[in-house]
Amino acid sequence: MVEESIVQELIKHVRDVLNERREMNDEQLLEYIETIVFRRTAEHDLTAKKMQWLVQRIYHSFRGLDVLQPLIEDKSITEIMINGHDDIFLERHGEIVQSSVKFESSEKLEDIIQMIVGKVNRTVNASTPIVDARLEDGSRVNIVLPPIALKGPTMTIRKFPEKPLTMDDLIGFGAIQSDIAELLEKLVISSYNIFISGGTGSGKTTFLNVLSNYIPKDERIITIEDSAELQITSVDNLVSLETRNANTEGKGEITIKDLIKTSLRMRPDRIVVGEVRGEEALDMLQAMNTGHDGSLSTGHSNTIFDMISRLETMVLTGAELPIPVIRQQISSAIDIMIHLSRLRDHSRKVVAISEVIGMENGEVQLNPLYEFVEEGEGEDGKIIGSLKPTGNILQNQLKLNMAGITF
Repeated sequence: MVEESIVQELIKHVRDVLNERREMNDEQLLEYIETIVFRRTAEHDLTAKKMQWLVQRIYHSFRGLDVLQPLIEDKSITEIMINGHDDIFLERHGEIVQSSVKFESSEKLEDIIQMIVGKVNRTVNASTPIVDARLEDGSRVNIVLPPIALKGPTMTIRKFPEKPLTMDDLIGFGAIQSDIAELLEKLVISSYNIFISGGTGSGKTTFLNVLSNYIPKDERIITIEDSAELQITSVDNLVSLETRNANTEGKGEITIKDLIKTSLRMRPDRIVVGEVRGEEALDMLQAMNTGHDGSLSTGHSNTIFDMISRLETMVLTGAELPIPVIRQQISSAIDIMIHLSRLRDHSRKVVAISEVIGMENGEVQLNPLYEFVEEGEGEDGKIIGSLKPTGNILQNQLKLNMAGITF
């Protein structure tokens, strides 16, 4: 690694040159940086590899994401957690480690943040200190600024896979067994409404994307997300909608609730909502109840039972409805609930699949179909176990029958 003092000296030199020659394009800038690096570092006896690193480091400080750029390009890194300009953690293969990489200052980190949000027409400042955005490759970005973030600008980047994962990939990772994956494929094709629950980092969006690619090619799909992440490649007739934050005057906000309402006028066969967090849950349930079978969505919870309770609470934030009415909406809208979990060995697995079978004594009734059974640990600490059938059978097979599919 090259001494940081050399890096900063050269960055300052290039910045001074750019202030004088603002018309310099990317190619000219890279060529100029290569020239000055070769000229200025001859006395430091740098290897060709270190010189190449230095050229890229300086170039990225002006045209890329500064010290983040190599981390973004490193395919082994799945998450980047920036707690402050000099406090960065990385997730690799499920393990979180502190990085030696640092921004030169809090101001530089804030400049990079403004560059990221500007490219997706979002605003983040002291009056609107929290924002969700995305990188050009689709990676999810969450930003929190002072005074909310006490240690300075904070940013969390969930890396977007270069190639969308498939169900075969998930089977290979041990997240689900092939026979259960085949069942879920049949349920998606047959237009069962499916809700995916799980904790943070459990893989809900990935699993939603995998299931979405089972949707028949001839259907019209509307996807609705806070920050567009889904990569549905199996459907041609696809519209992707994304929320928008309010402007500096507090106007122009477009919420998930707004997008669900407008999507109903777009003649969708199915609606895919990336995640429900609040009052939009009622609109999603009503959409599922009004002819948009086969819709999919996700939400945060610890168990399937918790997810039902959370959906009730979400609906109540936007509508004063009796609890029995809300539970009736849930029981008639959702057919299948799938719960994902990130286990203590950092693996992500499907740990429960249940059928929603209606109401009884004022409660939503579940028919558990599969539950994860742990069988021990391997020598490497990896959990050994799999989804096991509960012995219950799928009670509502009408949609399967109408699609001509046998259970």
